[in-house]
Amino acid sequence: MSQPSPELRASFLGLTPARVLGAVEAAGLEPSGHCFALNALENRVYDVRLEDGRHVVAKFYRPGRWSRETILDEHRLLAALDEAEIPVCVPLAFPEGGTLRTTDDDVHYAIWPRTGGRSPDELDDAELAVLGRLMARIHAVAAELGAPNRRPLDPEHGPLEALAVLEGEGWLPPACRDRYARAVDQLVAIYTERSRGAAVQPIHGDCHAGNLLHGPAGWFFLDFDDMVIGPPVQDVWMLVPGRDAEADCQRRVLVEAYRTFRDFDERTFSLIEPLRGFRFVFYAGWIARRWDDPAFPDAFPHFGADAYWEDETRDLEELVRRIERGEDLLAPEERAERAPGSGEELTNADFFWDL
Repeated sequence: MSQPSPELRASFLGLTPARVLGAVEAAGLEPSGHCFALNALENRVYDVRLEDGRHVVAKFYRPGRWSRETILDEHRLLAALDEAEIPVCVPLAFPEGGTLRTTDDDVHYAIWPRTGGRSPDELDDAELAVLGRLMARIHAVAAELGAPNRRPLDPEHGPLEALAVLEGEGWLPPACRDRYARAVDQLVAIYTERSRGAAVQPIHGDCHAGNLLHGPAGWFFLDFDDMVIGPPVQDVWMLVPGRDAEADCQRRVLVEAYRTFRDFDERTFSLIEPLRGFRFVFYAGWIARRWDDPAFPDAFPHFGADAYWEDETRDLEELVRRIERGEDLLAPEERAERAPGSGEELTNADFFWDL
């Protein structure tokens, strides 16, 4: 999309509780005056209490990121999933019809029912089996429905686009610039070779555990905002992101349950590490693109420092070496024999939680 006008950008960044409450009221609801900003960076999201005691979530979409048609691809999928009795959170319809509205100054927004529950700390095999079956059903509905306006998960729209931003805006220091770009090029070449013939379709795209809730009504899949056209294995590894033998076994438990409803191409397990690398680069590019939003320097104070880029570059180079050594293609039992007890601990940086 094109860059938003300075006025539209200022309107989005300057959202106030009064304007949020006014937008909710314009949607035909009666806010009580209680409005609480939720922890989100890309969009602006607010918990609003209504006069009848219910809570809704008002989500204001960042201008210039998605077109109206792209947002509606997400809403159509959620409606289709709800129709198929798959547990997702569906935006509310406005009195005039539709699920997407604009403020008086042209910021898109939607209103959602608040969904209760907790994000899981860990997932056992029984829970992974339930989630695998649900994921398969989500993918089946999404494949049939399509998402004509969503971007593909591919080198051009992921790491190469992000690298162009980082290089073009001078983020990469001279000591790391060539090494970082070379590692990105190597990842792209690996992914291009390994992904030949791999089927792609609409997928969640950001299916980490932070986008799951478990409550009295069971599991809910949340936040399809990053829905892309990509290989289903992206959702599998995001839900089980570990690199050790235990994670391999967990992914196979999930995929075995997935196959209850639809086929899964296990050859695409070879895409997991290149896709992980894509996400490293895309994440850095995302922060760089948003640096003029005051919330981002506060959230990422070390971004741009030489030490930050040295760490990022080393991580990418090690990931490439790991792939070239074939470690990502070892069977679980082979990996356990090669490195007993050395399961790698992951942090939030590996999951890339939405903040």
